[in-house]
Amino acid sequence: MGKRELEMGSMYLTELRSSNDIWEDTAALRERLREDGYLLIRGFHDRAKVQKARMAFLRNMHERGLLDDAAPVEEGLLKDGTKWGGLSGGTAEELENEFQPFLDVVNGPAVMGFFDRLLGEPSLTFDYKWLRSVGYGGNTGAHYDIVYMGRGSQNVYTMWTPFGDIPPDQGTLAMLLGSQHYEKIRKTYGKVDVDRDNAPGWFTEDPIEIVDKYGGQWATTAFEAGDAIIFGMFMMHGSLNNTTNHVRISSDTRYQPASEPTDERWVGRKPKKHLAQQSAPPKPIEQLRKEWGV
Repeated sequence: MGKRELEMGSMYLTELRSSNDIWEDTAALRERLREDGYLLIRGFHDRAKVQKARMAFLRNMHERGLLDDAAPVEEGLLKDGTKWGGLSGGTAEELENEFQPFLDVVNGPAVMGFFDRLLGEPSLTFDYKWLRSVGYGGNTGAHYDIVYMGRGSQNVYTMWTPFGDIPPDQGTLAMLLGSQHYEKIRKTYGKVDVDRDNAPGWFTEDPIEIVDKYGGQWATTAFEAGDAIIFGMFMMHGSLNNTTNHVRISSDTRYQPASEPTDERWVGRKPKKHLAQQSAPPKPIEQLRKEWGV
């Protein structure tokens, strides 16, 4: 993870807990979300629909010359040295022509119905959807999502969906257990707006340093097509490194109560996105952390 090696079962890394045992108990799901900071639901999506969306993504990569021609397209084997699979996000209008199967997964009635139930009222999903296609060596540093989308409701939830079966060596998502309770970090870094403050989004690229200083434990698992993990804006997370040439395809989609304010950067027919970022380089996170005392 980053430049560090973590061993499963050590003080730094453990297995994510499934919440399938309480799937039908909404109150228990809410309590688990408060307790653990996340909900891992195995088979949350229809596996066949997820695989259909995966093939749409892979065909796009193949047409753009990113996949190894010697391997079947469905293997998702990138050409040597390819670190990015060419996917990026967009609104439903921008994605529907080529990636409607993806929208059928993340915007479908089963997903929206679940968030209606979890939130106890009608939900909405951000119009903008984030697509990730990570190749060899790629990973994501530790961060809170609030720094990217905190201008509206703070009752926003991320749903991370793997498009395919993803073992840890392909760069699975990792949650930092207990990080939703890092009060000093919440009150400093957690107040950042990356556009307004011209600040970097990642809090650290060192998964061991943050555990040693603030406690907690990283957790990940092997994911299968159909699984999903749901978490709030103040849950620190990142990813393991993809140490293979197989592309790791996933999406980040957001949901919140429809009655609460939305972040204008991510809703509407043409969301603003991060176009408001300043032209000057962002302040180094090391400098900001020193100023914050974290």
